[in-house]
Amino acid sequence: MQFRQEILTLNDIKLLVDTFYQRIQADELLGPIFNDRIKGKWPIHLDKMYRFWQTILLEEYTYDGRPFPPHAQLPVGPEHFEQWLALFTKTVDELFSGDKATEAKWRANKMAIMFMAKIEHFRKNPFNIM
Repeated sequence: MQFRQEILTLNDIKLLVDTFYQRIQADELLGPIFNDRIKGKWPIHLDKMYRFWQTILLEEYTYDGRPFPPHAQLPVGPEHFEQWLALFTKTVDELFSGDKATEAKWRANKMAIMFMAKIEHFRKNPFNIM
């Protein structure tokens, strides 16, 4: 059995984020959506995701932003969030163990639920801007 490390450093965050988004880009369902939206700005997106997860998991406050607005008008439904969460969980489970790994999966699940609900609300109330 392969030893899985804990999420303790920024390099661990980068490994998680890079591996996860490589899978996203190659995914049949999610790849086209992400690649169309991000286009050639993957390094910028990845850097933002490093800072986001570094802030959440390591409590090193490097992220300053509002994560939902860029997602508000994406053409996604429950199946996209299920796939996103499945890929995220698989990535965490393959690479990491420990409390921070458990927390990462818990937070990703909560984010998926919240984003899905907010996107649905936004679609039903298009003039009610975040």
